[in-house]
Amino acid sequence: MPGAVFLRGDDVTLRTIEEEDVEFMRDAINLPEVREGLTTAFPLNAEQEREYFEESISNQEDVNLAVCTDGEIAGTIGLHDLNQRSGTCEIGIWLAPEFHGQGYGTDASRVLTDYAFRELRMHRVQARVLATNEASARIWEKLGFEEEGVHRDEAFTGGEYVDVRYFGVLDDEWEG
Repeated sequence: MPGAVFLRGDDVTLRTIEEEDVEFMRDAINLPEVREGLTTAFPLNAEQEREYFEESISNQEDVNLAVCTDGEIAGTIGLHDLNQRSGTCEIGIWLAPEFHGQGYGTDASRVLTDYAFRELRMHRVQARVLATNEASARIWEKLGFEEEGVHRDEAFTGGEYVDVRYFGVLDDEWEG
């Protein structure tokens, strides 16, 4: 593994994202199964993904980690919009299609949510899911996140407007 191990789950390791991961991220993010779930409409080439790596992934404002299983990168997970004053943040994850349905997303999300509460002293963690993505919604439901609302027609993907479901969990509700 090219990056340093940061957190360990039951089935995944969360490690730093390194420049060597840019090619994997470019290839995976352009796949329709990944791109449409993230509402990414434009293709990304290696240079654009490298710029994203340098400007967003390498910043000190977010937590961005590679989700790995058996030493292989499967996707990325992160905490974004960290607000230390109010103790809130948003968690987001994507996995390459060959890693879907194996519990890796749930394990990685559990580990990072736990980190947000135990080490970053967050009070609330939020997740957003396209209403068409039941598998992602199940991750948050399994982890004890409550569905807090729906924004109607908030995203445009796959040629149509879709609702976005919002989930959240508070530190005193979190069981890890």
